[in-house]
Amino acid sequence: MSKVNPTDRKYTREHEWVIDNGDGTVVIGITDHAQELLTDIVFVELPEIGKQVKPMEAVAVVESVKSVSDVYSPVTGEVIEANQKLEQNPELINQDPYGKGWIAKLKMKQPEELQALLDASGYEAFIAAEQH
Repeated sequence: MSKVNPTDRKYTREHEWVIDNGDGTVVIGITDHAQELLTDIVFVELPEIGKQVKPMEAVAVVESVKSVSDVYSPVTGEVIEANQKLEQNPELINQDPYGKGWIAKLKMKQPEELQALLDASGYEAFIAAEQH
């Protein structure tokens, strides 16, 4: 069973989370539900610093023993940091998807895009509907 999704961030229907740092930057990662579906994550292809992304554009790739999945950007922006720890320890995403398992930090170009994303309860309702 998935952990409760933190209420301090927004979610996409593709199972990414995004947290607004309040300074024009956001941190993104994949949800606990997503890491559960992927099972054991063995490799993460991190984005290059400076990469420009649009909403629902692949920003990273997560490879598990089961499959390879794109990680999509929830907002328009520029990659300003990638979680280098994932290169040596991709399993951090399995162990702590909302903390140490973050994937990238973006400088947002259009912060209003965050309003279109799901809140925690909306995301949980989406998961519940998806499973029926």
